[in-house]
Amino acid sequence: MNATAFVKDAFTGPGAVTRFAGAALLVTTLAAQHPHTAFEIAREKDVFSLVPNWKFFAPNPATHDYHYLYRTLDEDRRTSPWIELDLIKNRKMSQAFWFSSRRREKAVFDICSAILKSVAKGDDPVGSPPFRVLAEFIRKQIRDTPDVSRVRGFQFSVVRAAGHDESEDPEVLYVSTYQAMNPEPPGLLRAL
Repeated sequence: MNATAFVKDAFTGPGAVTRFAGAALLVTTLAAQHPHTAFEIAREKDVFSLVPNWKFFAPNPATHDYHYLYRTLDEDRRTSPWIELDLIKNRKMSQAFWFSSRRREKAVFDICSAILKSVAKGDDPVGSPPFRVLAEFIRKQIRDTPDVSRVRGFQFSVVRAAGHDESEDPEVLYVSTYQAMNPEPPGLLRAL
């Protein structure tokens, strides 16, 4: 069989429609991975979501780190200095393949992002589920420290930094009001 007959059979022989559709999907998938907006046309017209998005990191990767700081208020109404929560541990080579402990860091990052979206819209996040979860997470970190018996309350702050890029100064994005160390349960739980 010569090359001309092979090409002709590829486009006209049995299964030609399937081969053509597969080739078209492959080319469209590869083109859709390009970051330029001109290549997004295929995905916009994809009614059945057949074109996958296989961008390596994420469609909108994070470019900053969030740092979480807190300070406590004791029984004598003295405020401690700001203390940074150390959530990000040094990485090991094995974590390139399996890194289940990263889920905690990612969860706190996502909760913080939800709080910051609320703040950006002009809403007060206090009382919202993301705020309550982050406040309880920080409350637990404080309870795990020594000399917690005199702590009445705490305040936390979210600071954005560019990671290893030291040319950009850290930016304070949010500072909470003081939270009670032992908050009153909601009305129904208080009655029980």
